Amino acid sequence: MHSLFDPKQNQDILNRIDMLMPISLSEWGVMTVSQMMEHCQMPLMVVYGTKKLKVNWLVKLFFSRSAKKMFTGEKKFSNSLPTAKEFKITYEPDFDAAKEGLKELVSKFSRDGHAGIVVTSHPLFGHMTYEQIDSAQWKHLDHHLRQFGV
Repeated sequence: MHSLFDPKQNQDILNRIDMLMPISLSEWGVMTVSQMMEHCQMPLMVVYGTKKLKVNWLVKLFFSRSAKKMFTGEKKFSNSLPTAKEFKITYEPDFDAAKEGLKELVSKFSRDGHAGIVVTSHPLFGHMTYEQIDSAQWKHLDHHLRQFGV
C-alpha cells in the first residue's frame, strides 16, 4: 500500500505535483490544473480539522459502506467520479498559490504523522483508522495527478 506518512512516498507525490505546469491539461473531467490543486487540498483540510464537510443523510444511509471500501481499498479510482459540492472549485485559483498550498498540506502528512490528523470520524464513512485515512488521501492525490498526466 502507498502511504503519505512515508517520507519517500510523500516526496514522490510532491515531485509529481512539481511536474504540473499552468498549461497542464486534464485527460478527463472539467477542472483546470489550478482548480484540481485547490480541490485536492480540501480532503486534507478535513482530516486536519480546518474544513468541515456536511453529508446528506440519505447519501450516508445508502452509500457509506460501499464508498468507504472504494476510498480505502487498493483499487484505483475510476475516471470522472462525482465531486462533493463542498470540494468543487468554481473559480480559477492562482496556479502558484494552489501548488504551494497543496505541497504544504501534503508535506504536513509526513512531517506531523498521526499527530497531524485531528479528525478520524469522516461524515460519510464514520470512524477511519490512520491507515484508511492515509490510503484515501494518497489515492485521491494519485487520481488527480494521473488526471493531469503526472
